[in-house]
Amino acid sequence: MTVGSVVVLGGRSEIGVEVATRLAAGRPVVLAARRSGELKAETAAVAAAGATAVHTVEFDADRVVDHARVLSDIAELGPIDTVVLAFGILGDQQRAETDAQHAVNIVHTDYVAQISVLTHIAHLLRAQRSGRIVVFSSVAGVRVRRANYVYGSAKAGLDGFASGLGDALHGSGVSLLLVRPGFVIGRMTEGMSPAPMSSTPDQVADAVVKALGKGRARVWVPGLLRPVFFGMRLLPQAVWRRMPR
Repeated sequence: MTVGSVVVLGGRSEIGVEVATRLAAGRPVVLAARRSGELKAETAAVAAAGATAVHTVEFDADRVVDHARVLSDIAELGPIDTVVLAFGILGDQQRAETDAQHAVNIVHTDYVAQISVLTHIAHLLRAQRSGRIVVFSSVAGVRVRRANYVYGSAKAGLDGFASGLGDALHGSGVSLLLVRPGFVIGRMTEGMSPAPMSSTPDQVADAVVKALGKGRARVWVPGLLRPVFFGMRLLPQAVWRRMPR
């Protein structure tokens, strides 16, 4: 029986690579990213974790016109077990409030490109009748805050789309895990003050792999954020608009 591959779209993502290293043993891994020839450190980490082969593929998430071809090429490498969507940008909220193109760029990468990839991947895995998809939403999208509403709105849209897609995939043999992390301390947030209940890429990856093993559809990282945000939804708007990032 052929073992399916782990595909990381956003192959230099800290979280994506950490998830791949935890799933790599005994299976091939595909790292897809821009400048794919520069993924030597990421390739070495996954190979050291026991991958049977590591393929690097050129992938620019913002070029949605190329998604069908790139993903079809990846599928031709063999059966796919898990696809991790690990690309995204935080952007500059202050700039986005006056620079419409920057606001659009954030939403394009964090929402539009994700929808395109998810639609293509869902089609490929339905045809395969198996596979798992990992999508990274954020607590920023659970209730959008004034402090980062451009990024938050993109994550809110992605959360809704992924939730609906997960339901649409029910019974197809394909599953979708929606991950809702809080503030993650890493390259993407370098220079920012960590928020309460922050996590690291290692911790997020551990939670993702554990949730996949249990066949869960949702996971909050850390888990305490789930009841916290349930309460935050009840805050009056006058209080909410003063909430920090």
